[in-house]
Amino acid sequence: MKPIKIVLTSLLLMCCLFAVTAQTIGGRNFSTDGWWNPSATTFSPQVGKDGTVTFRLKAPHAKTVFVELGDWDIQEWKMKKDEQGIWSVVVDSLSPGIYQYHFKVDGLTMLDLENPRVKHGTSIYGNILEIRGEAPLFDQTKDVPHGEVRILRYRATTLQKNRTVYVYVPPGYNEEGEAFPVLYLRHGGGDDEGSWIRDGGVADVLDNLLAERKAKPMLVVMTNGHTDGSWAGGSSKEGMDILEHELLNDVIPLVEERFHVHKSKKGRAIAGLSMGGGQAFVIGLRNMDKFNYIGQFSSGLLSDEKLNLSDYVPEWEYKKREINGLIKILWTSCGTKDPRYQGHLNFLKTLDKEGIAYQSDEAPAGHEWAFWREQLARFTVHLF
Repeated sequence: MKPIKIVLTSLLLMCCLFAVTAQTIGGRNFSTDGWWNPSATTFSPQVGKDGTVTFRLKAPHAKTVFVELGDWDIQEWKMKKDEQGIWSVVVDSLSPGIYQYHFKVDGLTMLDLENPRVKHGTSIYGNILEIRGEAPLFDQTKDVPHGEVRILRYRATTLQKNRTVYVYVPPGYNEEGEAFPVLYLRHGGGDDEGSWIRDGGVADVLDNLLAERKAKPMLVVMTNGHTDGSWAGGSSKEGMDILEHELLNDVIPLVEERFHVHKSKKGRAIAGLSMGGGQAFVIGLRNMDKFNYIGQFSSGLLSDEKLNLSDYVPEWEYKKREINGLIKILWTSCGTKDPRYQGHLNFLKTLDKEGIAYQSDEAPAGHEWAFWREQLARFTVHLF
């Protein structure tokens, strides 16, 4: 018994020594002091109650630092360095809304590493800053019933890839009663299937419209519009064929199996921005027996003066005469500051010449999310 007691005593002593040693590694004891204090003020960007925004960057060895802000109308502010090597500038001219920005350090573009919200899709473009007004805007979170966003996985049979699809499900969705309509919403060339959720504000826009009874409850389905990760792959005739097959044979059957939704054209709409606007327009016109509403925002394809729709829509000469009878709303829009704008106006003249009915819209904006969020809201109030 005595040897056993000696062994146990030795083990206990070793454990105590190990615990003491572990706590004093680095010459100091571990402590949680200060953990429970309120969070420190945001370093950058810091939005003040007076509406000002302070940008900061720690770069003690930099010679010049600027903030470049905006998706389209780029604004630039020169920053000043303090004794600690922190550069800062206070901006007081920003209206509530969504902005993209980055730093320019000695001529090199740099992200704000203190701000984890970034604009990304096929690459990382910059940080996102969203400024709320005294009253939340139409695309900002309000105290209303909220829907949810579900992410589903599926196999794209033509591409032989596993893909994901984002689905906005409205508040009040249920599996009983009347089936819900669906908007199939497509992203732009630099984005991905999550961009309409992250940057496009789909959930807030729809939640707010539904709370105000300005739109019908609907699901919004967002897929990846790339075939090879490039704009060309998502806009070529071959790419359109692949994406059409994927939507009709992989995505729509998945949605109609998993959700209580309409399974006829009266309950389906398709729309998109930029690259996705061209996709929505082409796929929609190819399948007027499957979609009742078609919308495009800022499509480069449709603004190209060399576009021949017969290359994209088989039997276009015959189908263009059917549009007015088969499509309830054909929506087309572009920002007046967008380089595509003149091409957009020319496209409207083509529709007029063919006698095709449409609804057009515009705003003093460029190729940017502020415009596309607004278009989503304006388009969806007309659906279903």
